[in-house]
Amino acid sequence: MYKVTTKSGQEFDIKFEKEGFVINDKRSNWDIIKIKDKLYQIIFEGKSFEAELLKIDEENKIFFLKINNKPIELKVENDYDRLLKQLGMDKALTKKANELKAPMPGLVLRISVEEGQTVKQGDSLLVLEAMKMENVLKSSGDGKIKSIKVKPGDKTEKGQLLIVME
Repeated sequence: MYKVTTKSGQEFDIKFEKEGFVINDKRSNWDIIKIKDKLYQIIFEGKSFEAELLKIDEENKIFFLKINNKPIELKVENDYDRLLKQLGMDKALTKKANELKAPMPGLVLRISVEEGQTVKQGDSLLVLEAMKMENVLKSSGDGKIKSIKVKPGDKTEKGQLLIVME
């Protein structure tokens, strides 16, 4: 199931099934025809719409569309995204001051970097066990490891500083 949120805050639960899809527990019928690259004709509940895909922000899962020439932004979250948000892991890395903080209480299993090491965005920094799951915490950007504040076996609290980058 997907939760789709508009910029104005409207939310829709969408579930895809063999017979069509369900929006907010109501079965819906639709047809889609590709007119050309990124331009589609959609027939939904007997009404026709022209939809153009302008851009996709993959990191934040936001789709920028034009529907009948009206700009629309849709944020799409799947069940996994919502679970991470519930567990406080959707913002595991802070953007400011290049710090990695614990997204929740846990146990440091492994540290994948050393002080002085250069890292790129998306590189694994450490593995934190929380709720019997291993969570790989990654770098939010390029940088150099200034200091590591924990070691394998350390217990952490939510928000605890783990790694400082420069």
